[in-house]
Formats: sequence, structure tokens, C-alpha cells
Amino acid sequence: MQDIEQYNFTNKKAIVRVDFNVPLNAEFQITDDTRIQAALPTIRKIIEKGGSVILMSHLGRPKNGAEDKFSLKHLVGYLSDLLEQSVKFATDCIGEVAQKAVTELNAGEVLLLENLRFYKEETTGDKEFAKKLANLADVYVNDAFGTAHRAHASTTVIADYFKNDKMFGFLIENELKSIDKVLQSAQKPFTAIMGGAKVSSKITIIKELLSKVDNLIIGGGMTYTFVKAAGGQIGASLVEDDKLHLAAEVVELAKAKNVKLYLPVDGINADKFDKDAQTEYTAIGEVSDGWMGLDIGEKTAELFAEVIENSASILWNGPMGVFEMEKFENGTKRIAQAVASATQKGAFSMIGGGDSVAAIKKYNFGDQVSYVSTGGGALLEYMEGKELPGIKAIRG
Repeated sequence: MQDIEQYNFTNKKAIVRVDFNVPLNAEFQITDDTRIQAALPTIRKIIEKGGSVILMSHLGRPKNGAEDKFSLKHLVGYLSDLLEQSVKFATDCIGEVAQKAVTELNAGEVLLLENLRFYKEETTGDKEFAKKLANLADVYVNDAFGTAHRAHASTTVIADYFKNDKMFGFLIENELKSIDKVLQSAQKPFTAIMGGAKVSSKITIIKELLSKVDNLIIGGGMTYTFVKAAGGQIGASLVEDDKLHLAAEVVELAKAKNVKLYLPVDGINADKFDKDAQTEYTAIGEVSDGWMGLDIGEKTAELFAEVIENSASILWNGPMGVFEMEKFENGTKRIAQAVASATQKGAFSMIGGGDSVAAIKKYNFGDQVSYVSTGGGALLEYMEGKELPGIKAIRG
């Protein structure tokens, strides 16, 4: 494994796995360029050090080969503007087209290959496909943390063909440093904020965190599984009836490990899942029949904010409510404000998971927290203690 800062890229062709799986609107304009921005330091470093860059990525989930709406050609103009140089494009990621484009690539130039997932061999981790990609370059750089938990051809298998000339880009390096900082050497008090819909999808990470945190805040849809497990009335709120025992288990585990567990005490309820729904405010365990809890209430927001603002390390994964709807965004917004405030006071804060990242951006706090992760599933699996194939392939 090499270090991108130390490696000599002079006249070398570097194939870089980036995560350009960005949202596009009907006119194929990029609506959120976070993932592209995150890859720029690695691209620029290779160019500065005299190398040429071959970018490969997936976009969307094409089912049957090439589809125009999933073509990476839609990103070329935007990327060219960001890099302030013309980015070349190959209409295929392997074969003669790709080979010709690479042969014509000079030091300092950037080439973007067509969507890897136009070939099913990418997701099946096909060795021959990985070899064809590897043959295009002298060195392999993985900078796609968002796909590091997948054993795909371009994220994992390809590394086998670069015995010594392989490394992480800056994005993955920063992700791993930030996660390790939170999980291995967090300053106390350490608070984890877990939101989102389901206890089942977060149970492994919650158990893992209970050995590390001082405070665990629970919010979002999963709240009501905890409330019901404790005998509360939840009306028509989201609940995992078959996971009530897991919620009870978390409560007991927190007690056993002396972790302060904070659950909502009040909530904003709706008569339907709709932005124009009628709302009512109740204690968290007193939701009327037919009504559903869609956000935490004012007392809960105050309670959670106080805990967060007195923390030295913060990990936030998952919103407090349906923040996409104005009537149910206050809880998530207040948490974002509290995390930003704590960071200004010197806390280290890490935001991970798609919805939390979307929220922190929506309220313009992205530059007021310590680190915003680009990995959803990869981040969760890494924090659960799982070995990610894309990381292992480089580290060995």
C-alpha cells in the first residue's frame, strides 16, 4: 500500500475509482455535487505530481446495459468547469474505445470512463472485467468510500492486479481518520445521536456504540418501537412490532453500561403522512388512535440540544423526524443547530448517513461541523466493526 502524498505519479496513468453517483434532474443537471467535490483533491494531486487521471464510477442502477439517462457523459461539462480544464470522455469503460482514449491521454489530462454498471460484471466482481480495467493504468487509487463495502470489480477485485501500486485517495483517508477518531479516541463526553425509521437497521451499531458512548440519543421513526416496548400509546406511528424485544434490550444494555439513554418525551403528530396534515402535540406515549408521530416536540428538542452542546465528541446518524416536510422539520433542524454550536465550542462532530447529511446541508451547517461522511452503508458497516472489502483490498 502506497501513500498518495509520497507516491511518484510522473508520467503514470492512475485509474481512480470515484463515487460520482450523483442525483440528476430531468435536464441531467447535477442537484447535489458533494461527491464530485470530495474527489477533487485526489484528482488535482495526481495532476500536480505529473500523472494522468482515468476516472471510473457508477451512476444509478442500470438494469440492461447502456442507458442514456445513466450515462456519465452528463457529468463531463460540470467536472471540466470544476477542474478548470477539459475532461475527456470514453463512451465505454473497457475494450478498444477505452484503450484508445487511454493511449491518447497525456500527463496532466483527465479522462472519464463510461458507467461501470453498464456491465453486470462490475457488481458480480468479475475477475476478467477487473483485469481489463487494471490494464488501462499503472497505478490504482480507490477514493470511493460510499462503495467500499461492496466487493465489486472496480472497488475490490481490481486491486489484485496492482501488487504495490495501489493506495487510497484523500477522501477515503479522511473518512477512515474521522471514523477512527470518533470510535477509537473520542474525547468525553461522547454523544451518539441515532435517528431514522427502524431499530432493526441500526441495532448492531447501537450495541457497538454502547461500549463507547456516554450518551445515546434516540429519535426518528424508531422512537415508537421503544415507546411501545415500554407500554406507551403510539397510535398509527411507525413501529416494528417484531423488534420490541430489541428496543427493551437496548434500554437494559444502556443501564448495564452506565450510558445515559435519551428518548423523546413529546412529539408532533399528524392525522396522515402528508405535508398538509393536521397536527397535534402530545406526550410521546399518548398518541391518539389513527394519528402518527412525525417529529420530536419542543421539550425533547431542548433536552437533546442541551446534551449535545455539552458534548466533546458527537456522532449523528439519522433525522429526528420527517424533515422533508416543513411541519415536521423542527426537531432535525434543532439537532443540526446544536451539533454546529457544540462544534464551535470545540467538540469534534461527525455526520454520517444520507438523511443526516441531507439535513445538515438543507440548514446550511455543512461547514460548521467537523466532518460530513460521504458513505451511508459503508460508514455503518465500518462502525459496526465489519471489514470493508474495498478497504481490505488496499490495506491487505
